[in-house]
Amino acid sequence: MIIVIGIIVLLALAGAFLLATARQRSKTDTGKLNRSTRRADASQPPEGFVDDSSSRVVAVKDEDDASVPMVSEDKSPVRYEPVDEEELGVTRRQFFNRGILTGLALGVGGFGAAALAFLWPAGSSGFGGKITVGSVADVEKAIEEKIPFYNASAKVYIVAYPKQDISKAAKVYPSTIASGMSQGYVALYQKCPHLGCRVPWCSTSQWFECPCHGSKYNRVGEKRGGPAPRGMDRFSLAVSGSSIVVDTGVVIQGPPIGTDTTGQGQEGAPCV
Repeated sequence: MIIVIGIIVLLALAGAFLLATARQRSKTDTGKLNRSTRRADASQPPEGFVDDSSSRVVAVKDEDDASVPMVSEDKSPVRYEPVDEEELGVTRRQFFNRGILTGLALGVGGFGAAALAFLWPAGSSGFGGKITVGSVADVEKAIEEKIPFYNASAKVYIVAYPKQDISKAAKVYPSTIASGMSQGYVALYQKCPHLGCRVPWCSTSQWFECPCHGSKYNRVGEKRGGPAPRGMDRFSLAVSGSSIVVDTGVVIQGPPIGTDTTGQGQEGAPCV
């Protein structure tokens, strides 16, 4: 949260600096001569130079009633008429200055928005938060049919954990997982710990079998074969009334190789 506040303050200061610079340049740049022009004006005129700047150029009608420019000998001073800002428009220097400032503002604003989006905490709904995956009745129905209950939003399989093996699980699994096992369920993350493929359920072997590289896991996600470095990762769950809620905000690593708390073997032909 401190980082987010710091980024907001820096963006505000940068915006104020750019705005102040733009205003200052717009006030001072219009009509300002460059250094070489000022140096030429301050220098002495060459020898023999005659200043005819006081002469006026006037339009005179010739025989064909056409306007012909001629030099008037009137030496009276010329009255200065200020240039209208609308007629003057935007100078070349102002155009480039404003273009540079606009580009800087867009770049800083885009970077700040991307940084805030990256640091902004994930929402409480959807994957990354707590999700009600289904009712206990729906989960039990799937378990009776000997298939896991799957929820696509949570990317999770809900499987049954044998109550007679809870004492073994308490020695291996953290309390956040063991508490769900004590209620009779395990929430397994669908990704294979090897390279992240989705691990499907094999109805014949009653195991999870990864089609990418052949990693295999028993019904509760403990590794039984293949190149995976551990068992299937999992989430903590809780039974809330008649529903099962899974916390997908924290992925808990699966059990190490060799863990076998249920002793379940293959119950049929493998799928992979």
